[in-house]
Amino acid sequence: MGARFTKDRDPADWCAVLVVFFLALVWWRLGTPSQIYFDEIHYVPAARKLIEGARVNAEHPMLGKALIAAAIRWLGDTSLHWRIPSAIAGGIGLFAFSRAFWFISGSRRATLIALFLVATDFAWFIQSRIAMLDMFMACFGMAALWMFAAAIRHPQQGRWRLAVGGLFAGLALGAKWSVAPALVLPGLGFLVLKLKDTGRHFLWARSGGPVPGISLVEAGFWLGLWPLAVYWLTFWPAFHWASNPVNPWDPIGWHREMLRLQDSVTKLHPYRSQWYQWIANWRAVWYLYQPVDGAQRGIVLIGNPFTMLAGLPAFLWALWAGIMRQRRDALAFAMLFLTTLGFWALSGKPIQFYYHYLLPGTFLMACLALALDELWRLPDRRRWLGPAALVLSAALFVYFYPIISAGKLCCGRPSFEQWMWLRSWR
Repeated sequence: MGARFTKDRDPADWCAVLVVFFLALVWWRLGTPSQIYFDEIHYVPAARKLIEGARVNAEHPMLGKALIAAAIRWLGDTSLHWRIPSAIAGGIGLFAFSRAFWFISGSRRATLIALFLVATDFAWFIQSRIAMLDMFMACFGMAALWMFAAAIRHPQQGRWRLAVGGLFAGLALGAKWSVAPALVLPGLGFLVLKLKDTGRHFLWARSGGPVPGISLVEAGFWLGLWPLAVYWLTFWPAFHWASNPVNPWDPIGWHREMLRLQDSVTKLHPYRSQWYQWIANWRAVWYLYQPVDGAQRGIVLIGNPFTMLAGLPAFLWALWAGIMRQRRDALAFAMLFLTTLGFWALSGKPIQFYYHYLLPGTFLMACLALALDELWRLPDRRRWLGPAALVLSAALFVYFYPIISAGKLCCGRPSFEQWMWLRSWR
């Protein structure tokens, strides 16, 4: 994963500082708008019904709605309170991403760059401020990748780190299924490296592989069976619905019902989009645009216009560096981007939105961070491109901040025009 790992100092302290600033910005006016908006219309009422023990929104896993319900029960039923869990998950998930990146890359500077790029890519910020399921999935998913990568770096701690990583993987699946492709890759990598190092003894051999001392059979438990058991336990509230509870002994039957419910949604939505529009940052989703809380306000979900496009050549470079230069860190993030995007490209889900690009976009920022770090190391004048990219990313975040944060807009109804660089963003 990079011989320079032992040379750099762990940037955990600075990552924590940056996350605190990010969380403070997320927290600012978190209760605005003071009404339900966009997909909160599904999950906030579902959380309220969950408190009553009623069956609702059965097509999705339970954990995210249970966390929103806990906040409503303990803190109160207000817009601020039902968004607090997503905000906390956004901060913790961003830190977990930085830890995963550090243990995969071993580069202090690249880790800080990656954290900064994700914090300013618009999507992570917007999803941290809305009561939806995506940020819970991303938070637990990044925590799982952190533990899996740390197990490889510190094999003497491998067993407990794999166990904790499996726990987080199960919780991530319990929030939303679309994290599954990212969670499958560590197990596949374990299998390939075990085969390479131990040959026909790959099942039981404890030597070799990414975590020496852990056999493939044991890894299969921590990376496969254990997460699935945790995932099924996240349905605990559904086992106790007042009417039509889920049968805890029939997970297959219940998942057939969930798939049926998801496939039953066929009504076209004006903001629907496809994966090829996501990578071009072509199709936006308007979460909010109306007079609310005494002002005209808006929230539009798009990606950072610079970094989301700059990430595409960075991905190609990461794929090349991973294959041709055997950069395992570059290959890991390139494959994470490919698999999480490919999930949606191959999915039969009839209605898709740009927010499904949250995970692929995050791994794209990881590829961009590695590429910028590579530029930063050049001895010639091109190294200025690294810091310039960060300045431009931050500048665009500041410029778009009013329209991604439900800020007070001026000039009445056409106040969104200055940010609509493409007609497809309208």
